[in-house]
Amino acid sequence: MHHLNQLRRLVLSAVLTTLASTGWAQVDNWPSKPIRLIVTFPPGGSSDAAARIVAPRLAERLGQPVVVDNRPGAGGGVGLEIAAKAPGDGYTIVLASAGGLTANPSLYSRLGYEPVRDFAPITLFGTSPFVLVSNPSLPVSSVADVVKLAKAQPGRLSYASGGNGTAMHLSGELLKSMAQVRILHIPYRGSGPALMAVMAGDTQLAIVDITTAASHIKSGRVKVLGVLGKNRSSMASDIPSLSESGLPGYEASGWFGILAPAATSATTLQRLNAEITAVLRSPEVRERFVATWLEPLPSTQEEMASLMKTETTKWARVIKESGATVD
Repeated sequence: MHHLNQLRRLVLSAVLTTLASTGWAQVDNWPSKPIRLIVTFPPGGSSDAAARIVAPRLAERLGQPVVVDNRPGAGGGVGLEIAAKAPGDGYTIVLASAGGLTANPSLYSRLGYEPVRDFAPITLFGTSPFVLVSNPSLPVSSVADVVKLAKAQPGRLSYASGGNGTAMHLSGELLKSMAQVRILHIPYRGSGPALMAVMAGDTQLAIVDITTAASHIKSGRVKVLGVLGKNRSSMASDIPSLSESGLPGYEASGWFGILAPAATSATTLQRLNAEITAVLRSPEVRERFVATWLEPLPSTQEEMASLMKTETTKWARVIKESGATVD
């Protein structure tokens, strides 16, 4: 019995030594230096503002600075490629959009990253509703009216978006596919110019984020026809969803998530998930998000991975059917 106990002690000692040498000692010491949060959007937008709301609060919880590093371009691809090539040591995380994570693989023939292979999901971050708006002179009051008009006059209607391959563009193509209508897509350089086009009458419709459209909806310069999520937005509960007003089952939303390089340890990922979701659930952060027309969306790692898989399949089909390109 004495020899058996001695053997057990030796085995336990060897296991603990192995665990320490394979990274547990490093994980226990994490974080010991600043963490870089790559934001795949330019400064000044709602998602950048949200990242800057979360960063100092996350820093307080982790005991190290969280530095926001804006790396926009290529529909989020520039920042994602930088993050994919970063060491998986827990000191680089990235805030990316649904488009960069689920549409880009089908839009770009050459992509410097592969979302599933190169990243480990941490948590969903937030969602910003898209809305379908029209010029006030267009004789429609719902998406059902738009579909009826488009079927009566194929190819006459056009809709503006913030650019080829953007989430707003693909949302419009999904609408066309589900309604089986012909509506011309006209890309602009951002939601602002797209909204200006519909207000000027250059296009009859536009799909834009509600942040850009809110003040113009309120002033009556554009008419809102529906929110593109599956359900009404809690931030604009008076606006019907497309699903309930003419396109049953329609769902498209602008969501964002935080990821880390794939080699990041499971322990570090779990800690990041716990701390970031705690920040997102705080009433103060929710209030500040809503002020920028963003809704916090904390999740498990598994929930984010599942959403990425489902959305990648959906947008690959829409892109193939519509022939959408980034050119």
